Amino acid sequence: MIHHISIPAKNPLHVAEVLAELFNGFSAPFPSHPGSYVAFAADEYGTLIEVYPLGTEMIPGEGDKPIQYQNQNSSNQFIATHAAISIPLNQSQIESIAKREKWRCLRCSRGYFDVIEFWVENSVLLELATPELAQQYTTVLAPEKLAEYFAQKNLS
Repeated sequence: MIHHISIPAKNPLHVAEVLAELFNGFSAPFPSHPGSYVAFAADEYGTLIEVYPLGTEMIPGEGDKPIQYQNQNSSNQFIATHAAISIPLNQSQIESIAKREKWRCLRCSRGYFDVIEFWVENSVLLELATPELAQQYTTVLAPEKLAEYFAQKNLS
């Protein structure tokens, strides 16, 4: 179970507010790093997304020190990290938010299930799953289905 992730943004406050809207949750400043915000889903899993200013890097602390932060001024706006997230909204609600924000949004097939590509600031990919799409996803990736799939692959 992944409970939270972090993403970069040019405008962390605004991005956290939009993500909170997708979650039907709320956003707040993130006290661990100035200029960062967090979007809470306010669900039973403690789901949240931390939103850091673009260029923020997390580095290991030394000795007993926890995580440290540094800023990279020449950061690329695109990242390889993405997440698939179940949200309570339907496709038209998601598309409406994306249209308002002028962010790319597109329903796509991943072969065995569909997701809605939601491009935060047209840079960071979130694969959103409406309740219907989440059901597809969990059905396809159920442990017994995966075991069956890989058993067949190993016989080939």
